[in-house]
Amino acid sequence: MVPFLAALAAATAPLPVPPKPAAPARPAISQEDHKARGARCGALAESAPEKAIDEAKAWQAAGGGMAARQCLGIAQSNLGQWREATDSFEAAAKDALLDDNQMTVVLWMQAGNAALAADEPVRAKGSFDRALLIPGLSDEMKGEVYLDRARANVAANDMAGARVDLEQATRLVPRDPLGWLLRANLARKAKDLPLAFTAIREATKLAPNDASVAYEAGNIAAASGNMDDARAAWTRAATAAPESNAGKAAALALRGEGDESQP
Repeated sequence: MVPFLAALAAATAPLPVPPKPAAPARPAISQEDHKARGARCGALAESAPEKAIDEAKAWQAAGGGMAARQCLGIAQSNLGQWREATDSFEAAAKDALLDDNQMTVVLWMQAGNAALAADEPVRAKGSFDRALLIPGLSDEMKGEVYLDRARANVAANDMAGARVDLEQATRLVPRDPLGWLLRANLARKAKDLPLAFTAIREATKLAPNDASVAYEAGNIAAASGNMDDARAAWTRAATAAPESNAGKAAALALRGEGDESQP
C-alpha cells in the first residue's frame, strides 16, 4: 500500500472500544446474616409491619430473595394491603420454584389466601391451582390446598367446583373441621339435607365448641323443620362466642331476625 494511503487508513480506522468496567460484585449474605435478617424482619412484620416493609425491601435489595419477598408479603397482609401482599407472595413463589424450594407450595397458598382477602377469587384459584401442580405433596398438604381452593370457588360462585374440592379435602384431611363445615353449608344450600346432616355431625365431633359449627347445625335443623334442635344449636353458638359473626348471627336467629340461608 502507498505510504500515504496506509497512513490515511490508519487514521480513519475506528478506535477499539474499551471493555466496560465490571459492575462491583454484591457482597454475599452469609447464612448467619440471612437467618438474622429473617428473624428481625419476621418479628417486625408482627409488631411493626410498616417498619418491616422497609426492612424487607432493604433485605431484598441486598440479595434476600424469596425470604425477603415473603416477609414483605406478611407485613403487607398485616396492614391489610392484600393486593400488594398477593404480588409479593406470588413473586416469592416464583423465586422458590426456580430454586426447587420446598416452600413453593406454602407461598402459593399464601398468595391465594391474600388474593381471597383482596376479593380476587379467580386470581386466588390460580394460585391454588399452581400449588396443586407441585409434585410430591403430602396428602395433608393437598387436602389443605383443596380446602382453600374450595373457598375460592365459593367466592367465585362456582359451587360445583367447590363441592368437588371439598370432597377431596374431607377425604385427604378428615380431621379438619372446616372442610366438613363448608361441605355441610353447601349441601344445605343445595337442599341435600342428608349430606348436610352427615357433614355437620363430623364437624361437631371435631369442633364441639365452635360457634360457626353450632350455628350451621342450627341452620340445618331449621331447614329440616326441627326448630327445637335449631334453637338449641343457635343457643350454643351465641353462648360460645357472642362477639363472633356466628354468635351474633345465632342470636339474631333466636330472635327470629336471622336468615338461615346465610353461611
